[in-house]
Amino acid sequence: MENVTQLNPDQIERHLLNSIDNMLAVVTTYGLRVIGAFITLFIGWAVANAVHRAIHRAGVRSMRIDPTITMFAASGAKYLIVVFTLISVLGSFGIQTTSFVAVLGAAGLAIGLALQGTLSHVASGLLLVFFRPFRVGDAIEAGGVTGTVRSITLFVTEIDTADNVHVVVPNGLIWSGMMKNFTRNATRRVEIKLLLSYVDDATLALKIVHEIVARDERVLESPPPQIGLASFADTGITILVQVWTAIANVQSVQFDLNRAVKDAFDKKGITMSFAQRKALLNIPPPPVV
Repeated sequence: MENVTQLNPDQIERHLLNSIDNMLAVVTTYGLRVIGAFITLFIGWAVANAVHRAIHRAGVRSMRIDPTITMFAASGAKYLIVVFTLISVLGSFGIQTTSFVAVLGAAGLAIGLALQGTLSHVASGLLLVFFRPFRVGDAIEAGGVTGTVRSITLFVTEIDTADNVHVVVPNGLIWSGMMKNFTRNATRRVEIKLLLSYVDDATLALKIVHEIVARDERVLESPPPQIGLASFADTGITILVQVWTAIANVQSVQFDLNRAVKDAFDKKGITMSFAQRKALLNIPPPPVV
């Protein structure tokens, strides 16, 4: 490099002008690209959020679209727009996006091999959304957990149990096992077992149960109630009561029928199996000869 002290004023001025021109060229070229990149990112993010909200609102308004599908579609559209925005920004800086996509593909393959178990949960989540064995708000038994479904994501399903414990279950465990949906059908059968002693009047007990069931308006007439003697054991006679009711009344019908039968049996002197066991214990010993 030439010594600055050996340059005349014209040469120094020329060097300064060249340096300033180079700096202006760099600032003009890359500065505008940086500003354009920020503008593109802002617009892309705004569009992604707008599309997410629009899909979510459309899903909420439509009664035919499951909330889970709406959530997946909205999130998928949002992140897809963000990815295309990032690729567009990289292309504006002269980066070859084809090479970038190839690198992402190779990285994705390596990550996929390392996260096979996690990706299986993603595949299970997609299958749960596609086949919809249950929906958000259904009461289910799956993955060893019984409760109400609160959300279904790509990786896990969140369930609130009956005692209000929040449980997060990996989708793979749910899809690979048996699933029970307690709220899919509109009606369910309520089953009650009553154990009578052999000293009680079984015919009277059956008549009382029939009358109680007939008075309960929540019990459906079709299918008709089934009430009868189910079995005979050492401890007593089992009366089996099977009635059908709406899904919302299952627990209340079971509790109310149990209470009504107990009250009616007490009034009629039907003491059920405990009295039979007590009676057997109180049998006097045979006389000594």
